[in-house]
Amino acid sequence: MRRLVPALLSASLMVGCGPTGSESEPSSQSTEHQDAPLTTTDVDVAPECQGLLTFVNTASVSTLDAYLPSDVAQNLVGHRATAPFSTLAQVSGVRGVGPVRLTQIEGGARALGYITSTCAGILDELALSTDDAAAVVSLVNTINSDALYAVLPYAWNGATNLLNLRPFTSVQAISEVTGIGAVSLRNLRNAATQGYALTALIAAVNAQEESLWTSRLSQNFNVEDVIAGAHGNDQFKSAQCFGIDPSLFPNERWEVRPQLATGTEVVNQVASTVDYADRNEPLPDALITDGLAELQVSTAGGTFKGCYISYSKGPWAGIQVTFFIDTVTGYRVLTEQHWVE
Repeated sequence: MRRLVPALLSASLMVGCGPTGSESEPSSQSTEHQDAPLTTTDVDVAPECQGLLTFVNTASVSTLDAYLPSDVAQNLVGHRATAPFSTLAQVSGVRGVGPVRLTQIEGGARALGYITSTCAGILDELALSTDDAAAVVSLVNTINSDALYAVLPYAWNGATNLLNLRPFTSVQAISEVTGIGAVSLRNLRNAATQGYALTALIAAVNAQEESLWTSRLSQNFNVEDVIAGAHGNDQFKSAQCFGIDPSLFPNERWEVRPQLATGTEVVNQVASTVDYADRNEPLPDALITDGLAELQVSTAGGTFKGCYISYSKGPWAGIQVTFFIDTVTGYRVLTEQHWVE
């Protein structure tokens, strides 16, 4: 996982008007988080905690039975016989496995040496390293309020409670705060380990009122849904893709480009979309500068697969959707521009 030292955003940075939006987390995660290949933002087991998966994938039934109810041990073995576990979400999806069973799995893995002290443990279905845990605590204790609301867009109450209760000394105490659940903790981990300036920029762009010249940014999307038209909903016009499985293309009007994208191409596309949004409704200069700088660091030296997709909204209007996915890390970003002549 790439680690960035996030530049603290100015206290005057405004990405919203305060806690007036949704006050609770979604009750379940998206299908992408359950089924799609992992991205850097989806990873739910830190490298230092991979022994947890090794434990449930390789331990004998009798060994698992020493730490878990017999039926749960059997269920895990039956599931891994079909496909080994690659995420903690998959383990949690096995019948009988909940927070208590995950704690028991962690206990067994630690007792038998599958994980060491460098793995802080499992909190809210997220296996954190000690470095990740320390980074989350530092972030929550130092981040300014506007940036925290941008990091937790669906947990306004949770963000407010964190601000009122800090400073914290442990990530477990953070996870126990009312309004902080699995989605929030993952967002905090991502912001703490990957930076949050881009998150704040995305939130500011997406907060703009929808218009004929709307711009949108996202780092949480499913490739199949995008290709199927989830961001278009209008007449498909054309597309150019690179590094994407041709079997995903719905018709013959998809052009294949042999060259993968570079980090520079990704940054330029996002910068163009941000500029489009800024001309529609001015954004703070510091927000743009910090967000694009973080993106540049995150994409430097990478190669990316993706697509440029165009939709028609009548003879004088359209939508341009573009997405990029790092071929090694899975780091991803999507841009969307609505235009009118």
